[in-house]
Amino acid sequence: MDQTLPWLLGGPPWVEYRARLDLLTQPEGDLQAQSARQAMLNHPQVQALLAELHGWPGRVLTSHKQAGHPLHKLVFLADLGLRAGDAGMDAIIDRILEHRSDAGPFQVLMNIPSHFGGSGEDQWAWALCDAPLLLYALLKFGLSGDSRLQEAVSYLAGLGRANGWPCAVSPELGRFRGPGRKEDPCPYANLVMLKALAEMDELRDSRASRTGAETLLSLWEHSREQHPYMFYMGNDFAKLKAPLVWYDILHVLDVLSQFPWLHEDARLQDMATIVLAKADRQGRFTSESVWKAWDEWDFGQKKTPSPWLTLVALRILKRLNV
Repeated sequence: MDQTLPWLLGGPPWVEYRARLDLLTQPEGDLQAQSARQAMLNHPQVQALLAELHGWPGRVLTSHKQAGHPLHKLVFLADLGLRAGDAGMDAIIDRILEHRSDAGPFQVLMNIPSHFGGSGEDQWAWALCDAPLLLYALLKFGLSGDSRLQEAVSYLAGLGRANGWPCAVSPELGRFRGPGRKEDPCPYANLVMLKALAEMDELRDSRASRTGAETLLSLWEHSREQHPYMFYMGNDFAKLKAPLVWYDILHVLDVLSQFPWLHEDARLQDMATIVLAKADRQGRFTSESVWKAWDEWDFGQKKTPSPWLTLVALRILKRLNV
């Protein structure tokens, strides 16, 4: 890390900002951290994301793997550290809060084709592969004290079963369910639910969190035999990729490493060792797979080390003391 930190601090402002907070553990009020944060907010690439999200919900969601969908861009802004009160953010947050289901979870505009069990029409709805992401973003933006978020997390957490969270959707989506057995847990739903619960002190050590974490680690342990809802943990899963959109090794590690009681788990350490082995001699990491929608970002290519990908990897390894 001694070799890599100066490189990160000289990288894009969002990398410098997160490196100062997450690797150097500088306080938010540190002058250098504040300077990097302001440069991040003013950067054309961040401004472009804000401008697009100002039109929330934007494009209709037809697949949760659409890396360029506004939902995932919203989560990326949360990962960077934007929050309520930043220029442009309050209008985006208000648009999200306007669409809340009777049960509590916040909704996205989606269209599930009739041959998959949906209506084939654009409608406001939620599924356990998007509602936790909206919840996560709103928590990161600083709305943890909002009673609407408390109701949403209570409802979503309550959907968990003895083997983790299943594939679950709002009534508007009718018979839609992912390609798996009804009794199986959905790996991605468990991942994004844990992503949200990790942001809440009172739920980080809850039974729901522990059950969900065990579900993911058990799937890793038995990855050759168990592939619920067609989520595999093989070669593609192990490729380094950013931003954290889908079900892959960095995303799973980034979420699970935020639960201190898991840090010594041999299965988690095993995944971390795989990531560590991918560093070059300077301790830098290069994308092994990319999302085309993010090709203008430093992690959107596979030829040179990526500062953001390196930051994400080093932050995980730091948490796990690997």
